[in-house]
Amino acid sequence: MPGASARHRVVVVGGGFGGLQVVRKLRRAPVDVTLIDRRNFHLFQPLVYQVATGALSPGEIASPLRGIFKRNRNVRVLLGDVTGFDLEARHVFVDLPDGERGRVVPYDSLVVAAGSQYSYFGHDEWRELAPDVKSLENALEVRRRLLTAFEAAECEPDEDTRAAWLTFLVVGAGPTGVELAGQIGEIARDTLRRDFRMIDTRAARIFIVETADRVLPQFPPRLSGSAERALAQLGVTSLTSHTVVDIDAQSVALADVAGKHERIPARTVIWAAGVVASPLAAQLGNVDRAGRVSVGPDLTIAGHPEVIALGDIVRVHDSDGNAVPLPGLAPVAMQQGRYAARAIRARLQGRTPPSFRYRDKGNLATIGRAKAVADVMGLQLSGLVAWITWLFVHLFYLIGLQNRLLVFIRWTFSFVTRGRGARLITGSSE
Repeated sequence: MPGASARHRVVVVGGGFGGLQVVRKLRRAPVDVTLIDRRNFHLFQPLVYQVATGALSPGEIASPLRGIFKRNRNVRVLLGDVTGFDLEARHVFVDLPDGERGRVVPYDSLVVAAGSQYSYFGHDEWRELAPDVKSLENALEVRRRLLTAFEAAECEPDEDTRAAWLTFLVVGAGPTGVELAGQIGEIARDTLRRDFRMIDTRAARIFIVETADRVLPQFPPRLSGSAERALAQLGVTSLTSHTVVDIDAQSVALADVAGKHERIPARTVIWAAGVVASPLAAQLGNVDRAGRVSVGPDLTIAGHPEVIALGDIVRVHDSDGNAVPLPGLAPVAMQQGRYAARAIRARLQGRTPPSFRYRDKGNLATIGRAKAVADVMGLQLSGLVAWITWLFVHLFYLIGLQNRLLVFIRWTFSFVTRGRGARLITGSSE
């Protein structure tokens, strides 16, 4: 424990939505905050798919962490990869970019908001064949594969092979999968339709695969139906009640609920199905099948009230030990981050913080140009009104005035011209 004259040391692991909120709410508190992240920027995850489809550039949805907190003298940003914890000694172990391994960072309060990654359900060999859009690096790889597929089809003389290049398959029909599939439909039918001479990009086939019986299963059935109809208008075929059983470089094998198998020739597959908590969660205690650690109603782990875990890595329990179902969404992590900061302030003042309570403000998903669905505060919206709501909500939560202006200008230009300003094929083709 710190001495009488020492300031309370707070270490925050993860600069995502939850971690960012913790630090922002503590930047004027009488504490010293160290924010540790393996990336030097905060990524606005809900818009990463727009980088993958050429609608936005990486710098428009990411903000350097040092820039965000440059005026907050009690906040230190440390670029490094957290490898473990010593909960008894109150130490965090970090690998630094200069090659130093196991740097010890002490703490008095620890907040772990390490996030999640996509789960391939025991088939990690599919990661190379079906990249996700969880990171900027993967988003740029997906963009490369999408645009390269059209280029390959342009110079392919064999009709069947050309059709495979023009077949795109998205695994998972949650908001990310639906938004991806819709954007690919717009690319094929609007953005690229005059760019090529040997192919008609509008002939592209786009599939979205979902194990549930409808797309957007977390939305009300009426909105799921609206989303599926909007996808169909963009040329997207919804394969609900289907499961991926195999992926290779040329095709994807599916099985329906009756066990019937079919194989779809597709050269471009994108993964957006299911998430698993960061491996760091396992170092905080016992985890469930999704890798999440159990926390109490105050988001602390058992036996360590100084350790708060939040976001996608936790499963919250109430005072009776019952699990509290919470969606793996940014608003949950943000509310938990703000709660964690209040809880640390309360404990410093000798008060016991109340239990965390999540206020569900609803769900949003966009499908394409003026097409979206919204379940907000009991209102079920679709079409243009939902799309405008989606636009303003995302602009509001985007970090940085410059990024908000750039994204607004980019969206306005794209809406008027039906174009995309970031259609660049970059990265390795190996």
